[in-house]
Amino acid sequence: MRLGIIGLAQAGKTTVFEALTGNLAEGAHKGESRIGTIRVPDERIDILSRLYTPRKTIYATVAYFLPGVPGGAREGGGREQSPWQQTRDCDALIHVVRNFSGYGFEAPRPAADAAALDQELILADLVVVEKRLERLELDQKRGKKADPEEAALLKACHAQLEKELPLRESPALAAAPQLRGFAFLSAKPLLVLFNNEDDDDAFPASVGPLQRANGMVMRAKLEHELVQMSAAEAAEFLAEFDIAESAMDRVIKKSYDLLGLISFFTVGEDEVRAWTVRRATAALDAAEVIHSDIKKGFIRAEVLAYQDLMAAGSHAAARKQGTVRLEGKTYEMRDGDIVNFRFNL
Repeated sequence: MRLGIIGLAQAGKTTVFEALTGNLAEGAHKGESRIGTIRVPDERIDILSRLYTPRKTIYATVAYFLPGVPGGAREGGGREQSPWQQTRDCDALIHVVRNFSGYGFEAPRPAADAAALDQELILADLVVVEKRLERLELDQKRGKKADPEEAALLKACHAQLEKELPLRESPALAAAPQLRGFAFLSAKPLLVLFNNEDDDDAFPASVGPLQRANGMVMRAKLEHELVQMSAAEAAEFLAEFDIAESAMDRVIKKSYDLLGLISFFTVGEDEVRAWTVRRATAALDAAEVIHSDIKKGFIRAEVLAYQDLMAAGSHAAARKQGTVRLEGKTYEMRDGDIVNFRFNL
């Protein structure tokens, strides 16, 4: 999973990136893009690893991408060169919105800033759609047959964008396989992250229900200090500022919910590993996440729910209790499934 961090100038994007990844780079050049990959915390993996004592334990990972500012481009503006154009290959976007004051800053306008950047994403996609439609029309005049389904979908996108509505508000359109190659920015799931003052952990009063549902609050400056501390210092710091869990943990959970992701596990003496798929992924497609050969030779999936394993105490005991099941290709994977794929090539 790769998440792009975007936002208007001086919203605190670099502070958020470093707080989430622990990737600190004092004096990093503003024009440089940065990426930080972190392990997804999962207590289930810790417990499974203690149970199976494997040679390797592999957690799921998430990558945060902070786009640099291209030479001569204006941060937070200019659709052709804006930094967020670099996030088209990301699975989702995190929009950092300033909700703090300070010397030299205007009063924060979180609702207006959130709406302003969304409009930039919409306009950037509109440029892409119009260029493609022009190309299809030109090809048609030259006698080249266009894909009528692609043209119809692009026209539907154009109508949506002209209404100043992001494509993500039309889920079926945003997820259309024929449009995947365009990597529309406004179609990507969006997490709005309100960057608050140190002593403020509430949503801004001006934001609406939709932004609350798809948003969260982060005191980025505090969290940035947290990642530079030892474990003991961090625990004391969390208690002092009444922070139940770190921003990293909260953003990962929210990101998984936003993208509809779940984790399933493979276990054994060699390794215990977490794999990430979308909710309701068929067992056949989940097998391909591990290796394409497993999908080709798929026979059955031997499935044990994590909670059933915990209740039984061991795989052998769970088998005796009848909670280990054999499932076919169309079985929809569930969060916490422990799976052994049977296959033959």
